[in-house]
Amino acid sequence: MAKKENSTKYDMDATKKLLNEMLNKESKKLNADLPEDTIKIDDLVRKQALERLYNLVDQLIEEIYATGKPVIELPSRSNSNIIWDEKSDLLLLGKQIQKKQFHTLTSVADITRLMRVMEIINELLQKNIHATKREIFYTDVKLFNDQKNSDKSIEDVSTMLYTTRNSTHIVASARGSCVGRLRIRDRNDIIDLEGLGSGGWGISPMLDDIEIIESDAEFILVVEKDAAMMRLAEARFWRQYPCIILTSQGVGNVAVRMFLKRLRNELKLPVFSLVDSDPYGHYIHSVYMRGSKRLSYESPFLATPDIKLLGVLTRDLDKYNVPDDCRLPMSKRDIKRTEELLKEDYVKKNPEWEKDLKLALKYKKKAEIQALSSHGFEFLTEKYLPEKLTTGDWI
Repeated sequence: MAKKENSTKYDMDATKKLLNEMLNKESKKLNADLPEDTIKIDDLVRKQALERLYNLVDQLIEEIYATGKPVIELPSRSNSNIIWDEKSDLLLLGKQIQKKQFHTLTSVADITRLMRVMEIINELLQKNIHATKREIFYTDVKLFNDQKNSDKSIEDVSTMLYTTRNSTHIVASARGSCVGRLRIRDRNDIIDLEGLGSGGWGISPMLDDIEIIESDAEFILVVEKDAAMMRLAEARFWRQYPCIILTSQGVGNVAVRMFLKRLRNELKLPVFSLVDSDPYGHYIHSVYMRGSKRLSYESPFLATPDIKLLGVLTRDLDKYNVPDDCRLPMSKRDIKRTEELLKEDYVKKNPEWEKDLKLALKYKKKAEIQALSSHGFEFLTEKYLPEKLTTGDWI
């Protein structure tokens, strides 16, 4: 991709210097080894995943012949087994083991569902095709009864195999898009993400088919809201401020987080998030940053520990004169969620983040990204984001 001329409205050299300093500071954290008291998960190619699946089945058959009472052991995904590792700044799964027995009445349905999911994974890997979680549920509605049961079995099998869910060829439905200074190869198709109009490229959950070809971006911007993505896309923000923009329309799903991680690792670019100024926005940022508790076993493949919270910060509401009638009162649930975030160790270790959350509790006010449009539709793209990037005003 040819390097483009940029008539930027902010000091690109100053911004590059800030971004490079940030990358150098975070490099040790990204390369840190995971602690010994956490499990190791591998991202496997199809042949390796099949080998692990066959080995697991062989072990179960041997136990059946030997004892008649086989037991499946897998890492526990309970809250008590989720560890925040300060060095890597990730939520990880500890080494507590839970056992699933075949020979009790209460375990019959659970074990049968596990075996069915293993059978489906074998079929997907053998045929080299993918299926969504919803499709898995519909393969045997009577057995699974509810999708939450099939989803749980899918996660159980992934941890039993000590691999990522994507390695089993079971993927989430596509729910994210990407635009900007990037070219990719999707199997045999080369896609230029600058030339896809306002809609962008729908981030494929089948990331094993995606190859990152090239980019001349200077940073990556992750936005919470589709409305903000539309504003940035319509303004062709990436042309003047070289970047790649992603959205998952809320909490980042597995495909979006894994794709972001790959972009960060392969392109070596700084990453920023733009979320609502509310506790849910802060939570979304934290999921991108250090993973979720539910999928803590996949955090090394999904989390981007050096992502920075660019906005909308609580302090920005006064700094950018967001009108009072554009600020919303925090609900009791908002207040509770904020208080819970303040109890998290990873927030306590980040004084600026802690300060901003405490300020939100003091004001008991929140605001959406769109509140910035009270100063005009172009305020986000022509004033707010350029100024934040130039001054290094992020957390």
